[in-house]
Amino acid sequence: MKKFIQQKLKDQKGMTLIELLAVIVIIAIIAAIAIPAIGNIIENSRVGAAKSDALSAFAAAELYLAENAADTAITTAELTGGGYLDDLGSFPTATGPAFAVNTAGDLLLTGTAVNGGVTVAFSSATKGNVQDLNNSADSAAGASVAPSANITVTR
Repeated sequence: MKKFIQQKLKDQKGMTLIELLAVIVIIAIIAAIAIPAIGNIIENSRVGAAKSDALSAFAAAELYLAENAADTAITTAELTGGGYLDDLGSFPTATGPAFAVNTAGDLLLTGTAVNGGVTVAFSSATKGNVQDLNNSADSAAGASVAPSANITVTR
């Protein structure tokens, strides 16, 4: 049996240069397809994080309004200081979130969420506007995508 295996190994030739190059080209094609797809997934998760932070801030503002019905403007300091919101998430302290109640009684969010290379700007956005925010993966880098005039996503 040992002689048979040794004889077979002697007759074996290595891979040719063409075969090796073909394998490298196939791996390069797969990598060229996979890397941009992974990049879009990461950017979409950043938009999703900003959306989640905005919805958390909306929930905190609604709780605040339930206890302070007379207020028509809510600041970040009131939400965090009053224990309604523990963390601002992707909202830097200087740019919000800030809430106002319009004459129709709607709660409106204004502020900018920054997460990695993605910026989501809210301008008098309602909770429905934020819930409609989609992670538009088909937008070009640096383009603005908005489900409404009140939200701008810049990548």
